[in-house]
Amino acid sequence: MGFIRFSFYSSQTRTTCPKLRYFRQFTVTCGTTITEINETQFNNTVLKADRPVLVEFVAKWCGPCRLISPTMESLAQEYEDRLTVAKIDDYANPRLIEEYKVYGLSTLIHFKNGQKVTESRREGAITKVKLKDYVDALLESISVSQRRVEILFPSRV
Repeated sequence: MGFIRFSFYSSQTRTTCPKLRYFRQFTVTCGTTITEINETQFNNTVLKADRPVLVEFVAKWCGPCRLISPTMESLAQEYEDRLTVAKIDDYANPRLIEEYKVYGLSTLIHFKNGQKVTESRREGAITKVKLKDYVDALLESISVSQRRVEILFPSRV
């Protein structure tokens, strides 16, 4: 279960610009199913996970990261029974940024069984439709791979 945070402020208390005097902002942050992790949690949360993990490398100052944040929240809620979504701040986790060669933000990398899924890297902003197509294709490729293994090595009942 997540949380809900409401914030409301008037720019009258934050600026002296007369043109912005009547500006108001209202934001709602809903409960999240995205796990924010750091370098010390990466091994247990991503590499030792018993299901697929989609890792998003982000920064607070990154425009594309902020742009797709609501889409990522929606995706995490929709796929929460099949996929773990984790978020890593690039500024606070330089070792992971270097290890996974994250050059652009937002960067998405899919992990399964402790390994980075080949061809899963995606950089920049992405629409919700394309993000769903991306995740569906990754999940389908993983399930096809698992079916091939089961055909080659059927489990004994």
